[in-house]
Amino acid sequence: MARYPRDMTGYGATPPQANWPGGAKIAVQIVLNYEEGGENNVLHGDAASEAFLSEITGAQPWPGQRHWNMESIYEYGSRAGFWRVHRLLKDTPITVYGVATALARAPQQVAAMQAAGWEIASHGLKWIEHKDMDAEEERAQIREAIRLHAEVTGRPPRGWYTGRCSMHTIDLAAEEGDFAYIADSYADDLPYWIEAGGKDQLIVPYTMDCNDMRFAIQAGFTNGAQFESYLKDSFDYLYAEGQAGAPKMLSIGLHCRLIGRPGRAAALARVLDHFRNHDGVWFATREQIADHWAKEHPPMASKRPSQMDKAEFVAEFGGIFEHSPWIAEAAWELELGPAHDSAAGVHNALARVFRAAPEDKRLAVLTAHPDLAGKLAAAKRLTAESTAEQASAGLDALTDEERATFTELNDAYTAKFGFPFIIAVRDHDKSSIMAAFKARVESDRATEFAEACRQVERIAELRLIEKLGG
Repeated sequence: MARYPRDMTGYGATPPQANWPGGAKIAVQIVLNYEEGGENNVLHGDAASEAFLSEITGAQPWPGQRHWNMESIYEYGSRAGFWRVHRLLKDTPITVYGVATALARAPQQVAAMQAAGWEIASHGLKWIEHKDMDAEEERAQIREAIRLHAEVTGRPPRGWYTGRCSMHTIDLAAEEGDFAYIADSYADDLPYWIEAGGKDQLIVPYTMDCNDMRFAIQAGFTNGAQFESYLKDSFDYLYAEGQAGAPKMLSIGLHCRLIGRPGRAAALARVLDHFRNHDGVWFATREQIADHWAKEHPPMASKRPSQMDKAEFVAEFGGIFEHSPWIAEAAWELELGPAHDSAAGVHNALARVFRAAPEDKRLAVLTAHPDLAGKLAAAKRLTAESTAEQASAGLDALTDEERATFTELNDAYTAKFGFPFIIAVRDHDKSSIMAAFKARVESDRATEFAEACRQVERIAELRLIEKLGG
């Protein structure tokens, strides 16, 4: 059994209504990363100096050595940059991603964060790479980060973001922390639920594009105006979506040592003025967004088709293609995943099997369908699905003349093509079915075989929508 773990669908074309407080058209969520003092440094017991997100182009780790230039750039963030950003945002609800060891080295900054009412979420124990870290070592670091965070700030963190994470991070964080949210995702403009660490875990996605880190990479911003323009465009587009009835979240990432530089802080100030000049803007912490989302959109307990065993899957979907459980049996063997946990997803898997089958097997599916308003209907021997479908178009209440016409057409059609006339009756009424019947009986067999197969797929699609929702 092949199962694909990534969710490539998400909310699809119809995301849920955010219902932001006060009918806000957009939620603006600003993160200030506090990493200074938690970065790679031999003083911190690390093997080399830091090389990530600084003003030094092409920086490389210095194994076994301190890097004076790198250290002083990080120190700028704690000494000057933080306070400049604090002056700009002290009256705005924001979230701090605080590296626990960095917070422990910044008592004045932590006091200022708390005085401003900012949320302080955990950004891990140290600002280091985790991709090659043993899972149990990472677990131990998560535990220690939570312990130290609570010791330094007075309360455990309710949010988590590692950033330089491993494939184990989200599961480990969900297991070890009672987090209202985890932010190690860039996959959406809205929060969403996943199963992680043996429970439902809310994800409040973060951002790499609306992020001042792009001042420190080659494919990034080179001046404040570019940053300002990009954030304004992002805001304006999402604001318009909110005006149109689909509010989203704009996530913005800042770093003390980057945005705290005067030329960049000026751009941030202009961006904030732009946001504040609009009505219906909810500035919120991630904690506030998570609590709102959990109340408005709690996790839904439902059995996911991709997680069903074969017997359960076939029992649930074996009748979607009339009297043809072999289609569901083969579909279960495909590479299913979260994208198939919907009517459209299951339909795609079933239809793939049907389309790939040889003609004789597809013909058997066609011949398994009953005549419209035929003898099986009169004898009340249709499947429950077919009975409901025919009744939806009034085919269970024909006049004697209508029944005679249908019988005549059924006989002529079946004699010509070797399979019954098939149409997705829920797309039609009695008169349009009769018109289609009269037109299609004049087709050649190849054309009509293809059309009958399309109608079988449409019937299956409608049955799945009824069962699983659109």
